[in-house]
Amino acid sequence: MGSFGTTEILLIVAVLFLLFGASRLPQLAKSLGQSRKAFKEGLREAEEDERIENEKRQSIDSNQNAPQINAMNDEDLVAEMRRRAEARQGN
Repeated sequence: MGSFGTTEILLIVAVLFLLFGASRLPQLAKSLGQSRKAFKEGLREAEEDERIENEKRQSIDSNQNAPQINAMNDEDLVAEMRRRAEARQGN
């Protein structure tokens, strides 16, 4: 029941021919083809946008999980801790 047979297709074409006339059928077929092409292009663009968004999300996730390297030596670290402690006591 999911597909049309030859008889059904001929009946549909005959009804279209009677409704729109022979001059309008090529225009209707052309506009239908253009609409189908535009729809497929929109789907392709949406899939591409989704793929790019997933790549960005994965890149951000992998950067957040990466270990951070601290370039401060021990003396600088102790000095920074003292500065922050003094700043807290001052507030």
